[in-house]
Amino acid sequence: MFDAITPLHVIYAAAALCGIMVAEAVYLLVAGRKDRRMTINRRMRLQNSRLTQEEVLIQLRKERGAGQKRALLSLARLRALRTQSGLAMPLARFLAITIGAALGLAITAAWLGLPVRHAALVVPAGALILPVAVLKYLRKRRHKKFGLQLPEALELITRSLKAGHPVPVAIAMVAREMPDPIGTEFGMIADEVTYGSDLVTALNDMYRRVGHEDLPLFVTAVSIQNTTGGNLREILDGLSGVIRARGKLRRKIRSISTEGRMSAYILSALPVLLALAMSMVAPDMYGEVIDAPMTWYLMGATLGWLLLGNAMMFKMASFRF
Repeated sequence: MFDAITPLHVIYAAAALCGIMVAEAVYLLVAGRKDRRMTINRRMRLQNSRLTQEEVLIQLRKERGAGQKRALLSLARLRALRTQSGLAMPLARFLAITIGAALGLAITAAWLGLPVRHAALVVPAGALILPVAVLKYLRKRRHKKFGLQLPEALELITRSLKAGHPVPVAIAMVAREMPDPIGTEFGMIADEVTYGSDLVTALNDMYRRVGHEDLPLFVTAVSIQNTTGGNLREILDGLSGVIRARGKLRRKIRSISTEGRMSAYILSALPVLLALAMSMVAPDMYGEVIDAPMTWYLMGATLGWLLLGNAMMFKMASFRF
C-alpha cells in the first residue's frame, strides 16, 4: 500500500494540512464579531458566557499577556507584539500556524519547479518573518481603531464626570458602551480598580498592553490629577481636542507621503513583473542559467538591494511626532 505513495501525494497532504491551519487562523481572527448590544466587546461576551467578573478579568489578563516572564529578549518582544496586536490566540498556536503556512509556501514553490534545496530556505525565512509581519499588521490596525475611539471615550468620561459620577464609574461606562478594542481595555481597568488596584497602575498596565502613542497623555493627566488634584473634567475635555487634532494631522501627513509609498510599491513590483514578462516572451532565457550557482547569488544580492532601497524609501515617507 505504501508503494503507491509518491512524493506528489506527500506534497498534496502537506498542502492540505497547511490550508486547514490557515483556515483555522482566519476563522479565529474574524469569528465573534457580531454587532449586538449586549456583546459590544469581548469583555461583555465573556460576561455573557456565565463567568464571574473575577474569572473574566483573569481570562482577559491571560490573553493580554499580563504576568508573563521575559527571560529571552526575542520571545519577550514577540509576546509584547502579540499583546499589543490584541490577538487572543495563544502564542504557541499562532507560531504553529505561521510555521505551517511557511511550510506550505515552500512546498508550493517546490511544486512549481523551484529546486528543493532552495525551497527549503523558504521555511526558516517564513517562520521568522511571517509571524512578525502578521502581528505588526494586526497591531497597526488595532492602533488605528483605538486612536479613533480614544477621543470619544474621553468625551464619554467627561460627560459622566459632569453628571457627578466618580472616575472609576465613568471608566466602567466606557467599558459598557463602546466596542473593542477600547471597550475591553477600559473594562479591565474598571475590574482591576474594583479588585483593589490603583487607578494609575491600571492605566499604566493598559498602556503596556495597547502601546498607542496617545495614551501617555491620558495616563499622565489622570496621574497628575490623582496626585495634586484639579479639575479632571476640564483636563480631559482639552485632551480630547488635542488627541483629535493629532489624529487629523497624522492622517494629513500620511496622505501627503502617499507618493513615496506608492513609488516604493511600484519599484518593488517592477522587477517581478519584468521577470514574468520575459518568462512569457522568452521562456528559455532564464532556463539556461537557472541551475548556475552564480544566478542565485546574483538574485539574492538583487533582492537584498531591493529590500534595502524599500526600507530607505519607507523610512523617508514615515513621520512621527
